[in-house]
Amino acid sequence: MRILYLLFAVLFLLFQAAPGSADPIFADTAECRSQGNFCRVGACPPTFTASGSCHGGLLKCCSR
Repeated sequence: MRILYLLFAVLFLLFQAAPGSADPIFADTAECRSQGNFCRVGACPPTFTASGSCHGGLLKCCSR
Protein backbone atom coordinates (compact mmCIF):
# COMPACT_ATOMS: atom_id res chain seq x y z
CA MET A 1 0.00 0.00 0.00
CA ARG A 2 2.92 2.34 0.65
CA ILE A 3 4.06 1.88 -2.93
CA LEU A 4 0.81 3.41 -4.19
CA TYR A 5 1.55 6.66 -2.35
CA LEU A 6 5.04 6.78 -3.81
CA LEU A 7 3.75 5.96 -7.29
CA PHE A 8 1.13 8.70 -7.03
CA ALA A 9 3.77 11.25 -6.00
CA VAL A 10 6.07 10.27 -8.88
CA LEU A 11 3.23 10.44 -11.43
CA PHE A 12 2.13 13.81 -10.07
CA LEU A 13 5.64 15.22 -10.52
CA LEU A 14 5.96 13.76 -14.02
CA PHE A 15 2.72 15.27 -15.31
CA GLN A 16 2.89 18.58 -13.51
CA ALA A 17 2.80 21.48 -15.97
CA ALA A 18 4.75 24.68 -15.55
CA PRO A 19 2.57 27.67 -14.58
CA GLY A 20 1.43 29.61 -17.61
CA SER A 21 2.72 27.09 -20.11
CA ALA A 22 -0.75 26.61 -21.60
CA ASP A 23 -1.25 30.32 -22.26
CA PRO A 24 -0.68 31.41 -25.85
CA ILE A 25 2.11 33.95 -26.29
CA PHE A 26 0.89 37.16 -27.90
CA ALA A 27 3.38 39.40 -29.67
CA ASP A 28 2.11 42.54 -27.94
CA THR A 29 2.34 40.89 -24.52
CA ALA A 30 5.92 39.76 -25.13
CA GLU A 31 6.88 43.25 -26.31
CA CYS A 32 5.28 44.89 -23.26
CA ARG A 33 7.05 42.60 -20.80
CA SER A 34 10.39 42.82 -22.59
CA GLN A 35 10.38 46.57 -21.94
CA GLY A 36 9.93 45.99 -18.20
CA ASN A 37 6.22 46.88 -18.19
CA PHE A 38 3.23 44.84 -17.04
CA CYS A 39 -0.24 43.99 -18.32
CA ARG A 40 -3.38 44.88 -16.42
CA VAL A 41 -7.16 44.67 -16.81
CA GLY A 42 -8.80 48.09 -16.58
CA ALA A 43 -7.00 51.32 -15.78
CA CYS A 44 -3.32 51.47 -14.85
CA PRO A 45 -2.32 52.52 -11.32
CA PRO A 46 -2.04 56.29 -10.68
CA THR A 47 1.73 56.53 -11.20
CA PHE A 48 1.65 54.51 -14.45
CA THR A 49 0.42 55.28 -17.97
CA ALA A 50 -1.04 53.00 -20.62
CA SER A 51 1.62 52.58 -23.30
CA GLY A 52 -0.03 49.90 -25.42
CA SER A 53 -2.07 46.72 -25.25
CA CYS A 54 -1.58 43.09 -24.22
CA HIS A 55 -3.25 39.75 -25.03
CA GLY A 56 -4.47 40.91 -28.41
CA GLY A 57 -5.94 44.17 -27.14
CA LEU A 58 -7.82 42.75 -24.14
CA LEU A 59 -5.43 44.20 -21.52
CA LYS A 60 -3.47 47.43 -21.15
CA CYS A 61 0.31 47.65 -21.02
CA CYS A 62 1.24 49.90 -18.08
CA SER A 63 4.56 51.74 -17.92
CA ARG A 64 6.11 54.43 -15.74
